[in-house]
Amino acid sequence: MSPAPAIKKIQDERLKEVSLLTKIMRRPELGALAGLILVAIFFISTADASMFTLAGIMNILSPASQLGILAIAAALLMIGGEFDLSIGSMVAFTGLVFGAFVTLSGLPLLLAIAATFVVAAILGGLNGQLVIRTRLPSFIVTLAFLFILRGLSLVGLKWATGGSTQMRGIGAQSNEDFVREIFSGTALEGLFSWLAANDLIAKFPNGTPTVTGVPVSILWFIGFALLATWILLRTRAGNWIFAAGGDANAARNSGVPVDRVKTGLFMLTACAAALVAILTVLDAGSTDARRGFQKEFEAIIAAVIGGCLLTGGYGSAIGAFFGAIIFGMVSIGLTYTRFDSDWFQVFLGAMLLLAVLFNNFIRRKVTGER
Repeated sequence: MSPAPAIKKIQDERLKEVSLLTKIMRRPELGALAGLILVAIFFISTADASMFTLAGIMNILSPASQLGILAIAAALLMIGGEFDLSIGSMVAFTGLVFGAFVTLSGLPLLLAIAATFVVAAILGGLNGQLVIRTRLPSFIVTLAFLFILRGLSLVGLKWATGGSTQMRGIGAQSNEDFVREIFSGTALEGLFSWLAANDLIAKFPNGTPTVTGVPVSILWFIGFALLATWILLRTRAGNWIFAAGGDANAARNSGVPVDRVKTGLFMLTACAAALVAILTVLDAGSTDARRGFQKEFEAIIAAVIGGCLLTGGYGSAIGAFFGAIIFGMVSIGLTYTRFDSDWFQVFLGAMLLLAVLFNNFIRRKVTGER
């Protein structure tokens, strides 16, 4: 009697040991981190040394922080499988709404901020519900809102100011110190004074530090990145976001409230735009119809550079964080070099193409994912 054939054991792929290099390569933010290092090396070798002083770094991070808040929200929405092309116009419109609440309605600053977020959340929820109920691509729905909100900003500003597309005097009427300090100006001024007094940072001959503190927008940027990363990697809501973007039908069959998740993400992007509007309006003391112009495209590019797939279900908030810093470094860094600043536009297109190619390479050759 011949012996029974041996049964071949099949190992579950989820139990297969993976090398450290493979684990690193699987991280979506790898491309953005590598890009940041390469861009930093380029400017270290070509730019004026003052670019990498404390003052120069703050100059880089200030615009990067505003874009980064938008990019992180856009990244979460892209992971959830949708786009929001109205996020830049939302900055202009919520800036108008906030300015009107402060100057025309005379609301206290805290109430004006809260009311602005409520308006933004309603508009974001409307975006989400239109996408879900009409089953139109979010690209089309939010493209329509891009023009609607930009037009409403123009019309609203002309109505509120008697014909101008700029509303002034907002800073003069928002004088609640404690609330205002949370959303404008600089923070950690005492720490920087102490550092200057102990010769740990640069200072003027009279002892005043050359950098008096950290712009508040940078702290919001860092805090938002940490919170978004924690949500994505450590909470059930994060699992729902990945599931909704990866395969919405399978996620629904598994009990994931896909419609609620996507609506919530649209509300988040709108509120992120409102936050940027409030930060910039309080710093400038005014708002205008071009605020946030083309930021929707820059935010999406930063998210893609950060590792988000255009098909959804994959990405990283930290990657978008690095992507925004790359934008800030290039846009400001070119002024420290002899290169024409218009090369920034070339950089945008090149970085987008390279990021997509790199992400596809990693996905196919290393992760084995779809």
